[in-house]
Amino acid sequence: MINIAERHQYILHRIQAEGSVDVQILCKELDVSSVTIRKDLKLLEDKKLLFRTHGGATLNNPYTVDRPVNEKEPLQSSEKLRIAATAAVLVKDNDSIIIASGTTVLALARAIKPEGKLTVITSALNVALELIRHDNIDVIQLGGLLRKSSASVTGPYSDNILSNVFCSKLFLGVDGIDLEFGLTTTNAFEAQLNKQMMDASQKVIVLADSTKFGKRGFGKICGIEEIDHVITDSGISPQTLQQLESLGIEVSIV
Repeated sequence: MINIAERHQYILHRIQAEGSVDVQILCKELDVSSVTIRKDLKLLEDKKLLFRTHGGATLNNPYTVDRPVNEKEPLQSSEKLRIAATAAVLVKDNDSIIIASGTTVLALARAIKPEGKLTVITSALNVALELIRHDNIDVIQLGGLLRKSSASVTGPYSDNILSNVFCSKLFLGVDGIDLEFGLTTTNAFEAQLNKQMMDASQKVIVLADSTKFGKRGFGKICGIEEIDHVITDSGISPQTLQQLESLGIEVSIV
């Protein structure tokens, strides 16, 4: 049986190569108990060499933090532009859609140039300001408490509007996509509003660059099986892509 130093070296080698490790797989490969592996992972996390997750560990911090929109906008900017351009093609003339908040859906708002009539419901003030430039777009701005970090509203004031409409598509930005836990954002009230948007939509389209996968925010929006379409970039891992498609979720890679 290998000693603790050799186990740690093996675990670090695996996580550097694959980005994450699974407790049960490590148990089989190293022929030790799950208690031993979990203790190993805790020691390695204490040394800041990895981050423990449910059932394993990952190389990158899986927990998202709330950051102002002006800080997030420059991150993965080229990927967001490609994702937005692909999403914009899905917006049809005489459509009625919902656009949530976030920097990727803001890029979508800038990419939308419909020739016909379009109705957009949004919780994001910056999205609304982009869209009112178009004479043929009717914008319905949801009301509520304005979150300065995301320039979007939260709270119960939007219930009346969302409970009395039904749109063809929801374009949803998220802070984290965990295949076990689901879709999340950093704010629980915003997560609840996003869920209400889903209930008012025929199809849920998630716009998320590949860095969002494997991460969790504070507020859960929904389970992964509740979405219809994901638009992301080529940084998505083959394993994640396979799992999404096995659930019947359409995936567009830009």
